[in-house]
Amino acid sequence: MNHILVIEDQEDVRELIAYNLKKQNYEVIEAANANDALILLEDVSLDLVLLDLMLPGLSGLDFLKILKAKDEYRQLAVIILSAKTEEQEVVTGLKLGADDYVTKPFSIKVLLAKIESVLRRVSQREEDVLTYQDIRLHQDEHKVFSGKEEVILTNKEFELLLLFLKKPKKIFHRYQLLNSIWGYDSETYTRTVDAHVSSLRKKLGPMGKLIRSVPKVGYGLDV
Repeated sequence: MNHILVIEDQEDVRELIAYNLKKQNYEVIEAANANDALILLEDVSLDLVLLDLMLPGLSGLDFLKILKAKDEYRQLAVIILSAKTEEQEVVTGLKLGADDYVTKPFSIKVLLAKIESVLRRVSQREEDVLTYQDIRLHQDEHKVFSGKEEVILTNKEFELLLLFLKKPKKIFHRYQLLNSIWGYDSETYTRTVDAHVSSLRKKLGPMGKLIRSVPKVGYGLDV
């Protein structure tokens, strides 16, 4: 079941949205302002936020900036709810990382369709991203992050890390890695594996320690 946070200061609008979401079997959390929403974030697991821009206190855009500045919420889907007069704010919101927007007054059917579409895209996006502790690998973008820092890897280093992340805790024999990454069948080239793993560890910084070696066997992720 998907969990959706509705941040809307107009009670009648918020209740209408919540009612229709619940009819579609979504789990709904409500907040009348962005300040309360920030507190709620710490206690709930969310899949999507419906965010009104014109809110009392902390504005919707300021809330979005705070949200996207945190690693744990950077991939959280956001749909903006806006009045027609807030076009520039919507553009700013999309640049900050919002996934879509709905203009008030809106059709509930349109809102539900956009929610379904965004959640589907998020699901596909999550499949593209592999994470383990503070290591994050984006397959389509060919990017790797260790903590908040982007790490520049060679193609072979990237493929090694991808293999480790797909099967954490598994011990890969050197010849398996040679065959999978380099296409070699001979164990003559095992030093190639050792050199690339060593380089990968260094580039990952503190997270490099997660790649462990098993003497006379091979390597695994945090084995």
